[in-house]
Amino acid sequence: MMRRDWDARAKENARYYVNTEKDNWTDEEFFQSGERTVAEEILTDMINICQGKEPREMKVLEIGCGAGRVTRALSGLFGQVYGVDVSGEMVARARLALADRPNAQVFQNNGRDLSVLGDIQVDFAFSTIVFQHIPSREIIENYVREVHRLLRPGGLFKFQVQGNVTTEAKPDDTWLGVSFSDEQAVEMAQRCGFEPRYRHGAGQQYFWLWFFKNV
Repeated sequence: MMRRDWDARAKENARYYVNTEKDNWTDEEFFQSGERTVAEEILTDMINICQGKEPREMKVLEIGCGAGRVTRALSGLFGQVYGVDVSGEMVARARLALADRPNAQVFQNNGRDLSVLGDIQVDFAFSTIVFQHIPSREIIENYVREVHRLLRPGGLFKFQVQGNVTTEAKPDDTWLGVSFSDEQAVEMAQRCGFEPRYRHGAGQQYFWLWFFKNV
């Protein structure tokens, strides 16, 4: 269902469904919006993300890479970037967007886990405007558990969930995802072996979580 719906959205207007600010993105505008996301959410947080490592020496994972909007920006900063997306249509567009970036690879995953990546180890994992679309709390938690499997000890998983608990997701809705309260986010972190060190935006659509893997 998730793959079918996102393949259809990609065919209709991939860039709009990745970033709904505009419905007629030019290449320059679209990828500049990814640079803006990295400037706002990555460059302002490099102490937590890098922890003393040189960015060019780091391997980074992006969950829900879509058409490569943020992936491309990440590849200009970090040494190696791996992106995954459930939609083959989105992955095809991301590969075109990253054709000149040999340090970025994208993979189509199964919508439940990160087994497509095998046992690669990453230094940082990131996801933005992705889990807000997943209607299953179990699937989101399984992704968090999978990131824990691939993340080096001490590493950070920075991501968003839907925090507006007044909205109610339907099981077959792949646009409006399930919401998390602050308490539910903390409990999920602890079940998956993470320390939920920082949280921002509880009760809002964009609820940011900083989950650190215990050393």
